[in-house]
Amino acid sequence: MTTRKTIDTDKADGGVVGTRAPGQDPVEAFEQLLERVRRDVDARLAGYLDARVAETARHGADVEAMASAVRDLTLRGGKRIRPALLVVGFLAADDTQSPEAALDAGVALELLQTYLLVHDDWMDGDDMRRGGPSVPAMMRKHHGTSQQADAASILAGDYASALAMDVLSRLDTQSDRLLKVLGLFAQIEQDVICGQQLDVSGQVGEVESYYALKTGSYTVRGPLVLGATLAAAQPQIMAALEEYGAPLGIAFQMQDDLLGTFGDTKRTGKPVGEDLRRGKHTIISHEARKILSSAEIRKFERVFGNANATAQAIRDVTQMLEDKGVLKAVVKRIDQLANQAVSALVDVPISDYGRTWLLGAASIIAARLD
Repeated sequence: MTTRKTIDTDKADGGVVGTRAPGQDPVEAFEQLLERVRRDVDARLAGYLDARVAETARHGADVEAMASAVRDLTLRGGKRIRPALLVVGFLAADDTQSPEAALDAGVALELLQTYLLVHDDWMDGDDMRRGGPSVPAMMRKHHGTSQQADAASILAGDYASALAMDVLSRLDTQSDRLLKVLGLFAQIEQDVICGQQLDVSGQVGEVESYYALKTGSYTVRGPLVLGATLAAAQPQIMAALEEYGAPLGIAFQMQDDLLGTFGDTKRTGKPVGEDLRRGKHTIISHEARKILSSAEIRKFERVFGNANATAQAIRDVTQMLEDKGVLKAVVKRIDQLANQAVSALVDVPISDYGRTWLLGAASIIAARLD
């Protein structure tokens, strides 16, 4: 597929601050920031988790194995887009402050992500995550019995959540800001859990509202608002970041759905076709039922929710979804959401570099499949 450049960055130029930072391409600028944040957060995570694993050794091999699995998954991969967006939210409000507290808060976000991934893989029965064994798979290998492995997987997720709160509680910031951050972080976690319950119960309802709850809350909008809160952002900036983050978080989840259906396992580290086999209600299944003919829907339904669907059957259906315009319809909606996000930045007094990074983030998220 060709790279899409559909985000209208001119919409966000102007305002109190002015245009984006002179001479910088927004995508390149955000990619550079993302790489710097990734290296920094990875180093912080490694140091913190090494110390935690060493601490658990005194409790015996089973506890150490649980902590080591959390460490392994956390450090194995991920672009660290959530910490990067947290830093963007912080520096968009005030690019004269040191982002140390924001980077530490980014560590907490990655530990929250680990917690959610561990429990998600346990609930879905996934054996692979980020190009390697999932934590439940590691726990089965260690314990040998499914009951002990299930319990250890749940505890591993709980452990990662507890570590996230530990990191947050140590942030070097004013006490009033810390209390606000802790409250926001707790709300983010609650939103994701409620969204996951809708997922497992099959009561998704309106797809975009569900995505806003399950993914948008902690992937885009949540990190941006956390960063802005740490920087004591003025209300106008806070509101703009929320208006920017809400549609972009939905777009992020739609791209995740596309990756899970049309992506390359070697590139994504995600099992392709599993959403179809499990009958997960995604934007793809939603659009398929709107666009496909009755005969095509019957073909789709033979795979959808069929755990025994063959790899060839999955390939045939995904090709049909692409040929009949389902992929195109989802891509179009992603672009609309990304442009809606960019429009929220008009006439908002955010920093030049913050504006540039936000424009770059919107373009990158809108083109993740490419």
